[in-house]
Amino acid sequence: VLHAGIHLVLPWQSVAGKLSLKVQELQVNVETKTKDDVFVKVLIAVQYFVIPERVKEAFYELADPIQQIESYIFDEVRSTVPRMPLDDVFQNKDEIANAVRENLQETMGQYGYGIVRALVNDIDPDAKVKAAMNEINAATRLRK
Repeated sequence: VLHAGIHLVLPWQSVAGKLSLKVQELQVNVETKTKDDVFVKVLIAVQYFVIPERVKEAFYELADPIQQIESYIFDEVRSTVPRMPLDDVFQNKDEIANAVRENLQETMGQYGYGIVRALVNDIDPDAKVKAAMNEINAATRLRK
């Protein structure tokens, strides 16, 4: 493992690859169902980085780290959101984000990846559900 700077690579040596140690962001759009059977699309942004002391594991142990991080995000969102009604999904964005971050930190840490944050950037229910919710709110206001 060579870090930043000038290095001499001899002809019988080769460079296996390069990894950035910068914090990177991965955005994943997950479609899942809530407890009250409403389908929503949840946009999750995960900020991750390669742990400098574990560069070897980060490069050699995972075939496609981005795809594997996405799989863990899908798994965690699809196990957390179905336990909540739609209104609670909006109110508990932080709970969803923390569940994703904790799961990723635990699993990806052993492969040399650290997780800075997981953010729920958007929750988008089906257009018909949005329209129905707006009609309910409008009817309530008209009654008042």
